[in-house]
Amino acid sequence: MDQPDDVTFYLDPGLLKSAREGRHNFIGLVARSVSDAGMRVFFTENSDDARMAAVDRPGYALYHMDDPNHARALTMRRSYFYPFWQIEASAKRWEWDVALTPFKPQTIDDAAAQRFFGFWRKRLFPQAQLDPVTDGPVYIPLQGMIRKHRSFQSCSPIDMIARTAARFPDNNVILTLHPNEVYDDRDRAALSDVERQHGNVSISTQDMVACLNACQLVVTQNSSVALAGYFFRKPAVLFAQIDFHHIAGNVPRDGIDAAFANWRATAGFEAYIWWFLQEMSINAGRPADEAVAKITSVLRGHGWPV
Repeated sequence: MDQPDDVTFYLDPGLLKSAREGRHNFIGLVARSVSDAGMRVFFTENSDDARMAAVDRPGYALYHMDDPNHARALTMRRSYFYPFWQIEASAKRWEWDVALTPFKPQTIDDAAAQRFFGFWRKRLFPQAQLDPVTDGPVYIPLQGMIRKHRSFQSCSPIDMIARTAARFPDNNVILTLHPNEVYDDRDRAALSDVERQHGNVSISTQDMVACLNACQLVVTQNSSVALAGYFFRKPAVLFAQIDFHHIAGNVPRDGIDAAFANWRATAGFEAYIWWFLQEMSINAGRPADEAVAKITSVLRGHGWPV
């Protein structure tokens, strides 16, 4: 049976209020895209019960960051930096189109990429220093659940620290704790153990920009700090699946030896940033007609009647 031409956005209270008041640029652009196709738009508060009820509710659904739970649902999520967004059929970033699409730097206009990179570097990270660092520390920005080996990871974060420290015995390896994560006593004991076992490992309280300016390499599971590091022209080695893996050493894809083999040769940061953010994401900061056209193309690619 044909679905009615309704689209319901399931939003947490802050987003819901701004969407209803017409103050959220990206949601407004998506609403315009589906409205232009003759679909009716509804905004409702997000909850587990509401998403469960959406399975039997006629029409289409858009969630914010939550996993789509039926064939007519999609999720939207910021592509790390405002105003870049993605609309996807999965909440797992490593299952997104950008993650599965090969990066082909030879197809990218170098001058356009340089301009784009320069503009956004100055806007996002005006303190970034771009001169190469050849004798700095290895920077490991930690996330949560540091003692657990999750399914999308090649090992636990604690094991990642130990394996990295063993590969760089003559370099300092600095760790930073995520400000929004809670580290319990067992986590802190595990960190103390790895510091004792590897004398080159220490926890730093410096902020991300200072660490990125000072380091020569970023090692992480899949922290967005590695993507930010591309604006500093810092190579990365990733121990977990993620969408921005293409120019990084990638342990899940290549194994640990290959992932660490050629990190000094990493190049093409400008082309990659342009491709990842401008080509493969939705830039809601572009002129409205252009942004709506991109949104419509993405929704159509997911089978929506727009």
